[in-house]
Amino acid sequence: MSYKIVVDSCGELTEEMVASGRFESAPLGIEVNGVHLMDDATFDQAKFLKMVKESPVAPKSSCPSPERYMKAYHCEEEHVYAVTLSAALSGSYNSAILGKNLYEEEYGKKSIHVVDSCSASIGETLLAMKIQECEEMGMTFEDTVKAVENYKDSQRTYFVLESLETLRKNGRISGVKAMVASTLNIKPVMGATDGGEIVQLGQARGIKKALIKMVDHIIKEVKKPEGKVLGISHCNCPERAKQVQEMILERMTVKSSIIMDTAGISSTYANDGGIIVVI
Repeated sequence: MSYKIVVDSCGELTEEMVASGRFESAPLGIEVNGVHLMDDATFDQAKFLKMVKESPVAPKSSCPSPERYMKAYHCEEEHVYAVTLSAALSGSYNSAILGKNLYEEEYGKKSIHVVDSCSASIGETLLAMKIQECEEMGMTFEDTVKAVENYKDSQRTYFVLESLETLRKNGRISGVKAMVASTLNIKPVMGATDGGEIVQLGQARGIKKALIKMVDHIIKEVKKPEGKVLGISHCNCPERAKQVQEMILERMTVKSSIIMDTAGISSTYANDGGIIVVI
């Protein structure tokens, strides 16, 4: 059975995924201090991070339109899946659902399923890979949907940020708290709830201690890791990502592991030096 997987651009696509021809990225837009960028092949991470650092206001993102998703669904493939970043963080999921409704009004029923990742970045990547795995195994559309939703429910997302500046600029934390954290070198250890909302799991003084504390949470909370893929995405810090991978693999066995650099929207959330882990 033919299939296609649409992933909004908060989810990174590996070289193998792109080469397969099965995947399409639906780009989000980013605005930094009045300058509009697209999160596509033209995105320049180094330039973007410099713009963010110099901007007095936080970057703003805009999700793909329902029409953009509708266009992606209009294809020869019989099974179509869309994976979006958490609906708690963006309107991308709702836009993808509206795109499905528009498609069916225009062209009739089709096997289309939209997955709210309740995560972001590498979390979307792993879900897209799971869809591909199920389809390549010859599973039915219905069984693939069930397997992917179950897989999503078992996923856990963790991250540590080098800088709280973006959170300060967009009002997620107070300026005083950000200043104190910066002065004392306090790094929060963050995670996502089952509904995809961001929560603080703990904190530590210094990035190294924060990463160790994050790994401790992962080891304690993740069940049956031997059957799971460990996904790590980083914003401009490949060596740090490798160190986190090694710390985790020293203490648990996983099915496989991948490391990726963040794309545009993921770079907006992670900021320079951020680490995201999904398993």
